[in-house]
Amino acid sequence: MKRTMGLVISHKNNEKRRAILPIDVKMLRNPDMMFFEMGYGESIGHSDAEYIEAGAHVVSREEALKCDIITDVKLGDADYLDQLEDGKILFGWAHAAQGIHFTDKCLEKNFTVIAWEEIYDNGRYIFYRNREVAGEAAVLQAFCHYGKMPYECSVAVIGNGQTAKGAIRILTGLGADIDVYGRKLEKLFLQKMYDYDVIVNCVMWDISRKDRLIYKEDLKKFKPHTMIIDVSCDPHLEIETSHATTISDPVYIVDGVLHYAVDNTPAMFPMTVTKVLSKGCAQIIDDVIEGTLTPSLKEAMVIENGHILSKSVWDFRKERGLICK
Repeated sequence: MKRTMGLVISHKNNEKRRAILPIDVKMLRNPDMMFFEMGYGESIGHSDAEYIEAGAHVVSREEALKCDIITDVKLGDADYLDQLEDGKILFGWAHAAQGIHFTDKCLEKNFTVIAWEEIYDNGRYIFYRNREVAGEAAVLQAFCHYGKMPYECSVAVIGNGQTAKGAIRILTGLGADIDVYGRKLEKLFLQKMYDYDVIVNCVMWDISRKDRLIYKEDLKKFKPHTMIIDVSCDPHLEIETSHATTISDPVYIVDGVLHYAVDNTPAMFPMTVTKVLSKGCAQIIDDVIEGTLTPSLKEAMVIENGHILSKSVWDFRKERGLICK
């Protein structure tokens, strides 16, 4: 049985990315089952009329939230969960382990969550380019608040995945002196981290770990005016003094160390990223609407009818004494 999909505008600070463009809606089998919140495409230069022309509906936010499936780019930061009827399917970036309040509400209201961060196509993350933009955007904005150009700085990049690739691309282009520390070089980084002007954290941290990469006490040993660019931005995990900031207010100082920790940096380039999201979502939205989930979508279902399916989410909550079911 087909299900209706409501696509809503995220209220997170400066979040202008959208799940799908009108041109890709036209290619779907079920555009008539899609209900876009009024003004959905305005931030990326597309009118309501274009979505209607593509075969979809444009409705109020309240009407979109009545649909069977709710699609939200920043799902884990949703401000409407209490308004939803029980049993909804939620589709977007969820980060259900770290998002304690979000997951609590999903369990309470028997939601099903299909998490974008868990969708892979033959081993490659479906929205991998968004991760690259995360690294690119973070470096560009952070240095605007630093006071020095990258070519004056020695930089440590922690991680060697797609986010690190984006950060390295910008840093290299702007002449920074870069060392990259992959997973196997963690011990070496811990020995060398005090030598750098800038540390860029792009690591995908194992959330079951109880230790940290950088502790508050370490900051006193850093060079004067060191900056940490925490692209991964995992509160309470690898960097003790890191907490999420916003695009409007991106930095703060702890013990003389400048911290940049915006957790939605790709939102600064919404047109670029929406093209990436749209191509990816166009491949899977029909399956979600029709309820014929592919193996990759089944793997991305981290919560089903209020029950945790993801081992990492379960372990994270269990270790912290949080509700699991």
